Amino acid sequence: MTSTIVMINLFGAVALLLFGLAQVKDGVSRAFGAKLRTGLATGTQTGLRSFLSGFVATIALQSSTATALMTASFVERELIKPRMAQIVLLGANVGTAVTAWIVATGIEWMSPLVILAGIVLYRSGSTSRQGGGTALIGIGLMLLSLHLLSGATEPMRQSPALAAFIGLLDNAWPVALVFSAGIAFISSSSLAAAVLILSLASTGILSSGLIIVLVLGANLGGAIPPVVASLSGPPSARRVTLGNMVVRAIGCAVALPLAGYGADLLEMLPLSPAKLPVDAHLGFNLILAALAWPFSRLLSKLMLRLVAEEVQADNAPKYLDQGELSTPVVALASATRETLGVGDLIERMLMRVSDAFETNDLSKLKDIASLEKRVDSLQQEVKIYLSRLGREGEEDGRRSIVIIDYAINLEHIGDIIEKGLAPQVTKKASLGLKFSEDGYEELKTLFHLTIDNLRIAQTIFVTRDFKLAKQMMEVKVEVRRMEKQSSERHLERLRDGRADSLQTSSLHLDMLRDLKRINAHIVSVAHPIMDERGLLIESRLRDAR
Repeated sequence: MTSTIVMINLFGAVALLLFGLAQVKDGVSRAFGAKLRTGLATGTQTGLRSFLSGFVATIALQSSTATALMTASFVERELIKPRMAQIVLLGANVGTAVTAWIVATGIEWMSPLVILAGIVLYRSGSTSRQGGGTALIGIGLMLLSLHLLSGATEPMRQSPALAAFIGLLDNAWPVALVFSAGIAFISSSSLAAAVLILSLASTGILSSGLIIVLVLGANLGGAIPPVVASLSGPPSARRVTLGNMVVRAIGCAVALPLAGYGADLLEMLPLSPAKLPVDAHLGFNLILAALAWPFSRLLSKLMLRLVAEEVQADNAPKYLDQGELSTPVVALASATRETLGVGDLIERMLMRVSDAFETNDLSKLKDIASLEKRVDSLQQEVKIYLSRLGREGEEDGRRSIVIIDYAINLEHIGDIIEKGLAPQVTKKASLGLKFSEDGYEELKTLFHLTIDNLRIAQTIFVTRDFKLAKQMMEVKVEVRRMEKQSSERHLERLRDGRADSLQTSSLHLDMLRDLKRINAHIVSVAHPIMDERGLLIESRLRDAR
């Protein structure tokens, strides 16, 4: 009976830890999800920034799995290069280890205070504050679970059965590694496995060598859930998660025979024996990151060979199932997903034009025409699909019109990019034209703002969030102001006789005009939401009477 109670207490404490981790992830996603995604997508220009982006995202989300899947999705949309994605995940691995190290500093006594602060913040009403409150509650529950784990493992000190089991593992390190990897895989968290090892180590029944082996297993098992989650995804996403697992597997294979020497080394250092698991966890990931970083390019090439591209019709819709037309709510959801895919294609086109503008690399533009054809084809398929939809109510009809309007606006943006921006950037690069420093920065800023606005529009299209829609309407005014100011400054430079401005005058004004037009189409996603609230008028003309 006593052993049953011990196991219930142990599993309950682990369950509370996993629940706390989930709350932190959900809360941070609600409060800072858009900023984290944007930062992760744009903060990968260099290896160091990529490493720090993965590190910060994992510290915030408390989940290297979430970071891995987010990174894989960005690689799929060509927002992150495969090589940089591998470095992002090295940073994510270190972020998980640092989190475990912080958790082991003995701050579990703060759990009631953290939970109280989280509840107060959660009741404040604001969505972002509620997300922050949820995250604080999750952190408090994680700290509380540590206290419960400590109490649950205390009776195990005198357990003959556990001592015998540990003895078997101590004499079969490969089995111990697989056992620990299984725990991390089942819990979908190397952090949870590391904390459990920490609790068992506090009982004094684990040898130093076995602790290191169990930590290696936790690292290996933590790399498996992202691979499993991305199996149904595109090859580009699978390469990222598989590459991370290969790096960890190689690291574990090299470190396993050296675990005994590593244990002796750690014991010689002025480190606390009670924190040996988290010290080993952090040390392994730091060493692995330092050794694997130089081989990130080679690894991405290897993954490209191992996971081949799938041959499929690029222009074929993925989600428009004719069998769903008899159920309007399902069909509308499928049409929404397909239209989001069109938005992703437009984002890819904008990113390529922006990169070509900044780097004068015309190879970035070679796929613009084919991407625009896909946009045209998919938006036409969406329109045809929804025209066949049997409507059961007025709301279905309104939603169909909203989806079609957004798809048409995205198609117009594709036309502007292909027939306007791409030729303009080609002209700039091929003729070696140089904008004035101020003009270049103005256009660069407007490019980045346009891409950010498209990402927000994608969110509004799905969530129909009124606050975001209102914010988007305000962005339209800001873009108009930026375009006007940039035009005025450009004309001032022309009056001053600036040679660089004279050479690029028409090009500068044409690009401003096209970016403004694109933003007007993007902002249109907010019109139906604002119209439902009665906040739009038919004419912008002020009454002259």
